[in-house]
Amino acid sequence: MAVISLKQHEKLAIKLSHRTPQGCSRRLDLYFSLPKEMSINSNTLSEHEYFNAGITGRRAYYTQGLHLPLLHTRFASRMKRGPEEYKTNLNQFAYQYIVALDTDISEALQLDDSEQGYYFYDAALVLSANSLKILKKMRRNAPDDEKLQALFANVDNYLSWYSEQSLLAMLAKKPRQSEFADERAELLAMYQQEHDYRLSKNYNSAATLKDPNRIANKMRLLRRLIEHSVIFREQTKALGTIRRKLVTGVATALLMMLILTLIIETRGALHNLTALMIVALAGIYGVREVFKDDLKNMLLRWISKGKPKWSRQLKDSLSKADIAQQLVWLDYISSKQLPAKAKELLARRHSQNKQSAQLLHYRNETRVSRKQKFQAGYETIEETLIFSLRPLARYIERGSGKVYDQNNQRIHKTTIERRYQLNIVVAMDQGSTHESFQRFKVTLSRSGIVDIEQARTPSAWSKSQ
Repeated sequence: MAVISLKQHEKLAIKLSHRTPQGCSRRLDLYFSLPKEMSINSNTLSEHEYFNAGITGRRAYYTQGLHLPLLHTRFASRMKRGPEEYKTNLNQFAYQYIVALDTDISEALQLDDSEQGYYFYDAALVLSANSLKILKKMRRNAPDDEKLQALFANVDNYLSWYSEQSLLAMLAKKPRQSEFADERAELLAMYQQEHDYRLSKNYNSAATLKDPNRIANKMRLLRRLIEHSVIFREQTKALGTIRRKLVTGVATALLMMLILTLIIETRGALHNLTALMIVALAGIYGVREVFKDDLKNMLLRWISKGKPKWSRQLKDSLSKADIAQQLVWLDYISSKQLPAKAKELLARRHSQNKQSAQLLHYRNETRVSRKQKFQAGYETIEETLIFSLRPLARYIERGSGKVYDQNNQRIHKTTIERRYQLNIVVAMDQGSTHESFQRFKVTLSRSGIVDIEQARTPSAWSKSQ
C-alpha cells in the first residue's frame, strides 16, 4: 500500500510527493471538496486557469534510504573520472548529499526525548561530524582544471552554507538545557567552522553577507544549478486543440443552419424589405451571438468528458532520453462521479461540516519507461506536486465580526476571520489491487492555511490493504 503524505508548503499551498520505480505506472487522484458558499465553479475559476496558476511540480531522480555514511562510498569513485563527466557527477553528489542530510536531520528530530534529550544530541553530533567529514573529502578531490574550479566553488559554497543552515535550524527546534551545554557548544563550533571556511575562500562578497535576502537568493540560484542534471526537463502540451477547432466549426454550422432557416421563414412571411424585416433579421443575428459561445462550450464539455487535458514528457536533462510520460486531468465533477471509497470517507465528516460542496478532480497518470536507462545510482523517480490555495482563498470573505469576553470586569474584543474546511481525498493507484485512499482536512482562511489534519481511515480498509 502506498504511503500518502500531504503537508503544508509555505503559507497558502499544500505539497504531495509520490514515487514511481522504473518500468512501472502510477495513478494519482485528488478530490477537492470545496464548500459551495465559496462560489468556486467552472465559471468563476476555470480548470485551465487553476492548472496554469495554481499547480506546479518537480520531477527528479530519487534514491531511497540514502544516509550520510553511505553517500561518499556510493559516489566517491565517480569523482575521479574524466572532466566531461565531472560536472554531472559533482551535481549528482551534491544533490544526494542534500537528500541524505535532510533524511538524517528529520530522523534525528523524531527521536524520543524521554531520556531528556540524550538521544537527540548524540545523533546530532554524529550526523554533524559525518556531514563535515564528507565535505572535507569532497574538497580533497577539487579539480585542477581552471574551467572546473568555478563549478566546484559554486557547489562547495552552497553545500557549506546549506549544511550550516540546516544544522542550525535543527538545533533551534530543541530547547536549550544546561546539562547539554557542552554538546550544544561543540555543535555550534562545528557550524562556525563552515562559516569561517566560506570567508577564507571569499565565496561571497561583504555586501552579500550583510543582506540575508541577497545571500538567500544567491544560494537559491546555486541550488537550481545543482539540480539541473537531476531534475527532468518537461514538455507540457495542452490536448484537444484539434477537438476544440472541430467543435467550434460544428457549433457554428448548427447555428448557421438555424439562422438560415429563420431567415428563409422570415422572407416568406415578409415579401418585401421592410423595417419589420430588418428588425427581425437583427434579432435573429443577436440571438446567434448570444448562444454561440454557450453552445460551443456545452459541446466541448460533452465531447471532452473523461479525456485528459494535458500531456507531459519527462526527459533526462543530460542524455535527453524520454524517461516518463504523464497524462493529466482536471475537471469539476458531480458527486455521482466520486468512487465509492471517496464517498465513504467524505460521509464520515462531522455533521456540521456536511455542507453542499463543489467537487474538483485532479488526476495524474505516470508511466516510466523500461527501455531508457536511468543515471547510475537511481532506480526511481519522484514527483512533488504543489497545489496553491491562493486562487481558492481569494473567494473567502474578509472577517468583520468580533467576539467579546470579560475578565476581571474588563471587556475584551477579538476580531475573527472567516474560515472554511476543505476536504481532500487522495487516492493512489485507484482501480488496482493495492489502491489506497486517505482524507485530509484543510482549514483555510483568507490569510493562509490554519491547520492540516489527516482523517482516520476505516479499520476494515487497513486490514484489507
